[in-house]
Amino acid sequence: MGKNLQSGARLRPIDLAREGGLSTQAVRNYEEAGILPAAARTPHGYRTYTPLHAGALRAFLALVPGHGHRTATSIMRAVNEGGVDEAFRLIDESHAQLLDDRRTLQAVESALRGLGPDRGSAPVSAGGTAARSGEAAEPRAEAESGPGGTFIGPLAQRLGIRPATLRKWEGAGLVRPHRDPRTGYRVYDDADVRDARLAHQLRRGGYLLEQIAPLITQVRAAGGLAPLEEALRDWHGRLSARGRAMLTGAAELAAYLDARG
Repeated sequence: MGKNLQSGARLRPIDLAREGGLSTQAVRNYEEAGILPAAARTPHGYRTYTPLHAGALRAFLALVPGHGHRTATSIMRAVNEGGVDEAFRLIDESHAQLLDDRRTLQAVESALRGLGPDRGSAPVSAGGTAARSGEAAEPRAEAESGPGGTFIGPLAQRLGIRPATLRKWEGAGLVRPHRDPRTGYRVYDDADVRDARLAHQLRRGGYLLEQIAPLITQVRAAGGLAPLEEALRDWHGRLSARGRAMLTGAAELAAYLDARG
């Protein structure tokens, strides 16, 4: 079909579907979602599209890998409704998130470079299980630390997460706080804080708890960066792919904007 968006050719839904590797129903759904401009109709009610619609579809499909389906949809809807500035704002937000993710990766690498010997595979203390009904409440954030470490509230605050998240990570084996024998409160030593930081950064990088657990276990045993080198290379690759996809999406969107005039 080509990319001559100025052509006056009339296109059927199947024509757009074939170019995008989609079903005709998907094309209709995209029109209803505002991703494509509204189609003209024949006297018999059949949709007819133009190369402008094909350009919109190409732009959307090119935006998805870099920005995600939801943001790409919002970008195209804003453009088709005349809100180009809103579309640019959404694009800026995606680029800012990518930059933040790159900084997060750098923070993970920086943290890992400073790793020291760990507790290894030492057994979890008997008090290291999740809180049960009837146990003493965890300390509030203003209680900074107890003997040998940090309480759950201050650590959650430092990471910008909820204490419940730390408890969930404990259940998944990502952190192994011990219990203060007097109060029963969870206490996180330096190794626990490091593990929590790594878990937090890897979660932000898109890793699942079940993917993070073996990495942290390896770090505990090895006490160094080597166990995470493959994961970090993969993370670098995914960020680079997103950046490249954003460039491709920008080119297709620019072509579509030019065609709209």
